[in-house]
Amino acid sequence: MPLETRPIPGPTAPDRDISRAPVPGGWDTSTVHAPQQPDVVEIRPAPGALAALPPYLHQPEELEFTVEEIRDAGRGFFGSMSAGLASVIEYAFQNYGRPNGYILGSEGGAALLAGLRYGDGRLVTKLGGERKVYWQGPSVGYDVGLAGSRVMFLVYNLQNEEDLFARFIGVDGSAYIVGGVGVTFLKKGPIVLAPIRTGLGLRVGANVGYLKFTPTRSINPF
Repeated sequence: MPLETRPIPGPTAPDRDISRAPVPGGWDTSTVHAPQQPDVVEIRPAPGALAALPPYLHQPEELEFTVEEIRDAGRGFFGSMSAGLASVIEYAFQNYGRPNGYILGSEGGAALLAGLRYGDGRLVTKLGGERKVYWQGPSVGYDVGLAGSRVMFLVYNLQNEEDLFARFIGVDGSAYIVGGVGVTFLKKGPIVLAPIRTGLGLRVGANVGYLKFTPTRSINPF
């Protein structure tokens, strides 16, 4: 029967605290942390883009909404008032004035309606109260399956609720985005719409060329 052979261990080196070992060349091995960059990224409209908007039509003050009223509506609708949302609302007021209406709603796309994006919400005015409205527009492709993306429209120069039911064209280069919240502008005659979106809804909405509003649900975006 063969004998079992085992290697004989040699002498062990004395224990050494490697944390105290000298560093070759005296290099400093401590971690250097780069200064943190702010999370807020701001994208401003192209120069002269807002000049394409029709002139602001002053309404009686009692028919317009103040910035505080819009902030309160946005806070209750989006769930909080982030710095980005507050900045976007302030930007819209500074650049176009006080709206005389707003819409709170949701929008998305569906596989059964490929090529179409749609939404529904409630138009709020101080003269007419609340009214259900719907909108449709062309899909940009990657919003298929998107559901429940919230959007708030500021509505300007609306003389009659029926005037909302039209096709609104997006103003090229009008997007203002800060802190993950953005606003763009659409127009039809004297009426201006300023949809405010966040997150994925913002990415999708930034590419919308037009939106058509209707008093009843429709699958025809044209």
